[in-house]
Amino acid sequence: MSAPEKDFPEDTKSLSTDADDLVDKEPPPFRLSSWLFNRQELQQDLDAVSTRRSVFDDPDLAAHYWPKKEYENLHRFDPKARWTYREEQALVRKIDWRVMLWAAVSFSALNLDRGNISQANSDNILGDLKLTTDDFNWGNSVFRLAFLAAELPSQLVSKRVGPDRWIPTQIVLWSIVSICQFWLTGRTSFFVCRALLGFLQGGFIPDLILYLSYFYTKHELPFRLSMFWISSNVCTILASFLAFGVLHMRGVQGAAGWRWLFLIEGIITLLIGLATFFMMPPSPTQTKTRFRPKGWFTEREEVIAVSRILRDDPTKGDMHNREGLTLKRLWTAVCDYDLWPLYLIGLMFPIPSGPPSAYLTLSLRNLGFSTFNTNLLTIPSSVAGMITMFGITLISETVNERSLVAMAQDLWCLPFLVALYLLPDKPNQWVFFGLASGLLSYPYTHPIQVGWCSRNSGAVASRTVNASLYNMFVQASVVVYSQIYRKDDAPMYRRGNRVLIIISCINLIVVYPGTKAYYIWRNKQRAKVWDAMTTEERQHYLSTTTDAGNRRLDFRFAH
Repeated sequence: MSAPEKDFPEDTKSLSTDADDLVDKEPPPFRLSSWLFNRQELQQDLDAVSTRRSVFDDPDLAAHYWPKKEYENLHRFDPKARWTYREEQALVRKIDWRVMLWAAVSFSALNLDRGNISQANSDNILGDLKLTTDDFNWGNSVFRLAFLAAELPSQLVSKRVGPDRWIPTQIVLWSIVSICQFWLTGRTSFFVCRALLGFLQGGFIPDLILYLSYFYTKHELPFRLSMFWISSNVCTILASFLAFGVLHMRGVQGAAGWRWLFLIEGIITLLIGLATFFMMPPSPTQTKTRFRPKGWFTEREEVIAVSRILRDDPTKGDMHNREGLTLKRLWTAVCDYDLWPLYLIGLMFPIPSGPPSAYLTLSLRNLGFSTFNTNLLTIPSSVAGMITMFGITLISETVNERSLVAMAQDLWCLPFLVALYLLPDKPNQWVFFGLASGLLSYPYTHPIQVGWCSRNSGAVASRTVNASLYNMFVQASVVVYSQIYRKDDAPMYRRGNRVLIIISCINLIVVYPGTKAYYIWRNKQRAKVWDAMTTEERQHYLSTTTDAGNRRLDFRFAH
């Protein structure tokens, strides 16, 4: 966006006044004890200014980064505002409880309805509908293909009407389809429902991440995203207990237990969707409504919320939250080849752990565990997965490293895959359970990579599309791995496990190290040109360039 289209003050020279109290250093690494107990490091004065220096403090640069006049929070943006660590911590904590908590609840609704097919497997849904495991594979593929196809259209709708409106609409629509699964009759209805669920749920995750980016800085978002996916594991655990009870309803009204499972969980998520219409304000400055007359934040808190977000990432002021993407912006984001290495990671990283996870309940049933014990036996790996995912995200933020830390998922899975491959044809059921649970306790690095993609996008318009494209490749990965465990390879799936071992090795040796090397090279290219410019040349570049987001010479890629 060129400077004339932005509503910046004419006396930008005044922005440099009293800037000596600004913070220059990066935020300290995240500490769990500080977050849980609202503690602060002893050497840090809570009443000291925590406002970080940004381009808005340079009178020569501020005009080139100023928010557009349509930006919904512009009236609360004050580049001269200063706030303390105490004020910022209190505000972020309020955002965590008001915004993040319900985002996690809505995400749980997604996982409840897309994950209940696993519990239904333990109650003989395939036998009742006269389906084979290959039909089950194709059902997963149909679901993911529809999910994938809806990603970009969903983002276009979300940007046009606002994620605060589109997200609850999605939840309500897919809940209705989930309820309708009570009346499944066979292969055709199974495939139709899987396709509808996939299409209505597609785009939900990028939509929710876009919404959270309105409230959090790039340093705060990765940890929140890990909590986001931890809520998924919590949902899995609660769903296992729920399934344990509901599946005992087999025979009630002459219906199978899995039919009641779809019905009851669909009703639960429908209620969550309806509540979400009232729990998602459009932005930090739009929390007041007829049913919430005082809003969530004071005027002072709104100034801090908006100013700190724009200081952290000025590109968030380039679009308002009801502004649709143009085809030009969409095409520019799609052609952003600097994000392609992350899309490759999105395609490759889920494969080694995908088939063992999808087939866990079927495998346990085949080894002799009962329907009800099978659902309870999925809980240990879910609990362990929460711990490892939380730990790996903290490590990533503490050492400020993504590519090498994200390799932990494959490093964890590889020895377990080798052990499963070497098991005899008729293994001890508890040995298999132990190895499978150990494998599925892997540190899930998806939150790290989602935040990584968001940070390397560099602008709201491209971030919206790039998040969708990344997630499309993740869904494409599911389409791929859904065909790795085949009926003619059952029950130990040795051929399938051999494929998973090979892919895990490719990730460790080629994909992650190659991505890191690429971003290091790109940053050196940019620095060579930018550092050679004089101050006048940089100002001229910023005032005349059409480059946006991560295309600008002053942008550096995280790795």
